[in-house]
Amino acid sequence: MMENQTLLQQQQKAIIVGVQLQGQTDFAYSMQELSSLASACFIEVVDELSQKASRINPSHYIGTGKIDELRALLHGHEADVVIFNDELSPSQIRNLEAELECTVIDRTILILDIFAERAKTREAQLQVEVARLQYMLPRLVGLRASLGRQGGGSGLKNRGAGETKLELDRRRIEERITALQAELEKLVARRQIQRKQRKKNEVPVVCLVGYTNTGKSSMMNALIEKFHPESDKFVFAQDMLFATLETSVRSIELPDNKSFLLTDTVGFVSQLPHHLVKAFRSTLEEVTEADLLVHVVDYAHEDYEQLVTVTNDTLKSLGALDIPMIYAYNKCDLTDHPFPETVDGNIYLSVRQSAGLDELIELVRGQIFNDYVQCELLIPYTQGRLVAYFNEHAHVQSTAYEEEGTRLVMECRRSDFDRYKDEVTVLQPSS
Repeated sequence: MMENQTLLQQQQKAIIVGVQLQGQTDFAYSMQELSSLASACFIEVVDELSQKASRINPSHYIGTGKIDELRALLHGHEADVVIFNDELSPSQIRNLEAELECTVIDRTILILDIFAERAKTREAQLQVEVARLQYMLPRLVGLRASLGRQGGGSGLKNRGAGETKLELDRRRIEERITALQAELEKLVARRQIQRKQRKKNEVPVVCLVGYTNTGKSSMMNALIEKFHPESDKFVFAQDMLFATLETSVRSIELPDNKSFLLTDTVGFVSQLPHHLVKAFRSTLEEVTEADLLVHVVDYAHEDYEQLVTVTNDTLKSLGALDIPMIYAYNKCDLTDHPFPETVDGNIYLSVRQSAGLDELIELVRGQIFNDYVQCELLIPYTQGRLVAYFNEHAHVQSTAYEEEGTRLVMECRRSDFDRYKDEVTVLQPSS
């Protein structure tokens, strides 16, 4: 990783290049985002070059005239890296590096580098390395300096070696991918067992989703602090792209004995490389199993609607768009919008100022605790265990001790009511 970091810091000046296809409305935003991704890789973007076209040039991505223009920009800025706003094919990288005589990298490499830098848990590290190696495999020929970047710490380098060396590298990479995937499958199996256990316990799962750096982890920490101030279970949160790569699950216990599991997930980004989506599939599956999604939006971002669209497109590709969703418009303290404010089942709030968390929890309650019933039961003294059970698992509003038994007025899960109603006297049926 240190070697990769040093290479990134050496390659400081870059030109970013993009092609705007007909009907593409988010081009300016995607170029701006590419610049942010470069900054996250310690690369300074000194200029940009764009071209409007009906299709991508299959051999060089951009037209020959633009290549001459790009060469002049490189010399003028003394830049030695060109970053393209798409995933380039192996032949495009080879042709561009031959024409420009500099390092050519694409959007995918940038995102893979950031993920590699941020991965902390073993599962995240395995997922990122699998994605990087799968990206490298068809690009062994002609990657030149950029292959050195992608070598990471795996010892797989190729700087113009012969065909025998190429085949050796290819075989090594394939063997490494197989070994990593076998280790990953064991971790995924463990995660699936944990998910089954949660379903068995009938604890609802609320999943925080959204674009990268919108405040999901900060929201999770704020809720942990609110309901569990003595906890040491806070998650890593920082103002940077992809601060969270591993799924964190925390139990939130509400004052009325209701509880739910809160899940923090990896943030989304436009054109998330398919290698990464595939590698992180098990992590992203947490989203598809949730009972409720809280879509955290950076409301202060000038293109926040675009961020919402990208996130919803990603959720759609995961098959999670039919799960109930609350939009939480965060960072309202940086805008003129009043907060906290609930509008049409969504919430405008500021996690940084802890303003709107109560309103958010009320919205969450309304979605995930709709299977609760209000009831009044008379429990015989011989069934004292049920009194203890309801005191722990229900919201008991009043308790009275009578001749025939203990009278409880409470709100409990419908499944608990149905399970025990024949063992008690129901004074007030469910409402």
